[in-house]
Amino acid sequence: MFRDRTDAGERVARALNEHGVDPTIVLAIPRGGLPLGRAVADHFDAPLDVVVAKKIGAPNNPELALAAVAEDGSVWRNDDLVARLGVNDEYLDSERARVQEAAREKAGQYRDKPFPSLRGERVAVVDDGIATGATMRACLARVRADDPASIAVGVPVGPADTIDELAGSADTVVCVETPSAFRAVGAYYDRFDQVSDEDAIAYLE
Repeated sequence: MFRDRTDAGERVARALNEHGVDPTIVLAIPRGGLPLGRAVADHFDAPLDVVVAKKIGAPNNPELALAAVAEDGSVWRNDDLVARLGVNDEYLDSERARVQEAAREKAGQYRDKPFPSLRGERVAVVDDGIATGATMRACLARVRADDPASIAVGVPVGPADTIDELAGSADTVVCVETPSAFRAVGAYYDRFDQVSDEDAIAYLE
């Protein structure tokens, strides 16, 4: 159990350190990733920024992620699920445009300047936990497009199979706990309050 997101961030930072990761910039996924990201950035004395992606839900089941789109249009898509549900390209294309705009607007709430240049940087992408990994994968595609020197993922908790799958999208993937019978991310925190946009933005200041 993690006490709260700050405790989780401190433990993620130590785990990254143990894996030889020394980021020059930390990117948190809003909103819940920002309290954790602040602790990681402070540990490494690195700047903190955000990377934003939104999920494309299945028709009639918006919680089931078919894909995710980052603020720049980078996409991760679950092709097996798309094929199994018989979802057509017209639906995905229309949702992609809508979801990218939502991600861009969200990023604009947090950042009044351009996305930071990541070329040659050692980037750590962090969140307060992973379930399906859809949002994280789209964020990693966005980061990879900027040609960083390395990409590390740091999360406190997630299912082992999802964590293993992420290894193909980053140079290093660090997850503090991988419970065998994974439940919702919040089940592994003593305190897992909703993080408002205002509170999340404050961690960037």
